[in-house]
Parts: sequence; C-alpha cells; structure tokens
Amino acid sequence: VSWLFNPTRSEITSLDSGNIDDILNNADVALVNFYADWCRFSQMLHPIFEEASNVIKEEYPDKNQVVFARVDCDQHSDIAQRYRISKYPTLKLFRNGMMMKREYRGQRSVTAIADYIRQQKSNPIREVQDLEEISSLDRSRRNIVGYFEQKDSDNYRTFERVANILHDDCVFLSAFGAISKAERFSGDNVIYKPPGENAPDMVYLGSLTNFDLIYAWTQDKCVPLVREITFENGEELTEEGLPFLILFHMKDDLESLEKFQQEVARQLISEKGTINFLHADCDKFRHPLLHIQKTPADCPVIAIDSFRHMYVFPDFSDLSVPGRLKQFVLDLHSGKLHREFHHGPDPTDVAPGQPIQDLASSPPESSFQKLAPSEHRYTLLREKDEL
Repeated sequence: VSWLFNPTRSEITSLDSGNIDDILNNADVALVNFYADWCRFSQMLHPIFEEASNVIKEEYPDKNQVVFARVDCDQHSDIAQRYRISKYPTLKLFRNGMMMKREYRGQRSVTAIADYIRQQKSNPIREVQDLEEISSLDRSRRNIVGYFEQKDSDNYRTFERVANILHDDCVFLSAFGAISKAERFSGDNVIYKPPGENAPDMVYLGSLTNFDLIYAWTQDKCVPLVREITFENGEELTEEGLPFLILFHMKDDLESLEKFQQEVARQLISEKGTINFLHADCDKFRHPLLHIQKTPADCPVIAIDSFRHMYVFPDFSDLSVPGRLKQFVLDLHSGKLHREFHHGPDPTDVAPGQPIQDLASSPPESSFQKLAPSEHRYTLLREKDEL
C-alpha cells in the first residue's frame, strides 16, 4: 500500500538542444526550471515544481496551454549559456518561445507557483466600455490602447500576444465595435499615450498582423531608452546580460538626467541592444560609488559596469562633446577600457615626450580609474536562492 503515501508524480518535460525550440515555440506559457543536480536548493525545488505542475494541468489540460519543463544545466551547459543562467535553481517564463526578462522570484511553494501561472494566463488587456475611460487614464503610466472592429480577429490576436509579453512595462487597453468606431476612421488602430498630461499621442502605422513590427514598436514605447536602476530591479537588469552605462545623479538633479537622456538618444541609439542605459540615485547607491572612489558630492558621475570592472567617464562636462560618450562605449566593446584598466593608457594615448617604457612601472594615467576586483557585483544584487 505504499502508493497511498506517494504523491502523484508529474511528467516534467526535460529539454535538450534537440527539442527545446519546438516545445517552447508551441507553448502559450512555459515555466522552465534551470537546475543542477548537485545544488541543494534544486533538489528541494523538484517535488514542489512537480506538484505545482499537477495542480496547473488540472486547470489547463491542453498540453500547449502551459508547459512545465526543466533543463539540467550540467548536462546542457550550452542551453544555460544561451539563457544566461548563472545560479540554480532559476525559474524562467517563456511565451511562444520568447523568454520574459523577469524571472520568477516568488515563494518556492506549490501555491505560489500555481498562482503565478494563473496570473500569467489572465488577460493583460483591460476592455473599456466607454471612451470616457480613455480620457481619465493615469497619465503617469505608459498606456497602449487598441481600437478594433471585433475581438475575434487576427489584428487583436497579435495585439494580445504583444500585451502578454509587455504588460509589466505598459498598461494595455482595448475597445471594440461601436465603442471604438470613432477611433477607427482608417481601420483598426493602436495608439501609444506616453506619460504626461500634455504629451502627444503616437499612432502605430505598420501592419497589425505583423507581430515582429508591432512588438518592436510597442517595446520601444513601453521600455524607456534610459531606465532607472533600483534595489528592486537591479538583479533583473543584471540578468539581461548587458553591461551598464550608468548616470549617478542626485534625485532632484533632473537637469543632468535630461542631458544624459538626450546624449544617449543622440549618440548611442545604434548601441541599444549591446549595453543598458541606466540612471541611479547617488544617495541610494553610495556603495557602487565607493567602488569608483566617488561620493554623492561628486555627482553627477557617468560610469560603465561590465560586471568585471567599473570604468569612469572622464568628465561629466564632456558629455555633450560630439562623439565623446559613444567613444567611451566603443572603447568598452573594443577591450580598450579593460586593457587600460590593467596596463595603463595605450601607447597612442601617451602625452608627447613621455617614455613608453614608464607605463608599466608608473600608476595608470588613464582617465578611467581602477575600481573593484574582477568579481565586482553590486552588493544590492544579491543571489536569491533561498526557498
């Protein structure tokens, strides 16, 4: 009668390089457990993850509605590297094969994981019943409003896919039929309403059935080019795997922030996707400033955090010099900043008359100061392995 004391074991899908794309691409929602057998926390999570899968599969029996899967990162290090997995266990959510940038950070319990999946399956779009609701939107948020002739349409299904992915970054609303008619003078319509009472609306002009186009447009509107790093989102930003270009500024110093935003947009728009553009409160981030031998009194300060070292932009007043900020980022990508960090300025940067042989024995004269050991990570970006 031993079976009376054993919980039902769920068949968690094991992913490998041969099946991962097919399984994830065909799943509306997939929760993937990236684990290592030697990890105690991974071992503790296995039965919880399996039982949560049992609960959810009772509610969503279609195998493609919700998939619970796992990856043995020791056996499939290529997959772990592909998704930038650096700690175990890590639970990542996927929608139609696309990995969401925010990993699951809730309680490691059956109830919490099941509730998380139910939340992910809920409709991220609020349907408005009167256009007056649009005029009273919270304009401190980023709002995306879709006006459609009918809900059962390819246009709306594409809009819904986009909302499922970006609902943490924007508020999504929709109106249908007679209610939306006034806004559909040239067919179904999607509009972005940016923060600010007087900020002008922006209209999406591309194909509403082309997911890639409308997703790229919506992501551009929902995710600011320069984001604020906080204690709450710091680890999530790190897990995106891109180095940081950070402006440290006093909270009420909006002038420096505006200058930084303008120059990032002017000089570095082509670098989007290779580096994250961030700003941080000097008072809250005193510890990272100490790594670069700075205090809030020195702010505003611009620095790059490569997760190996930090490098300081020479002088904030040089921010508006054409090409100077871009060169700083290009020097990161080329390895020049790392090279100078360890060996001093390149020979081509030596002042006329300075003997090149002195570089090895004298302290680096580079503008980029030596900050932290190669294992540098913000202390606020703690690993959260506890169950």
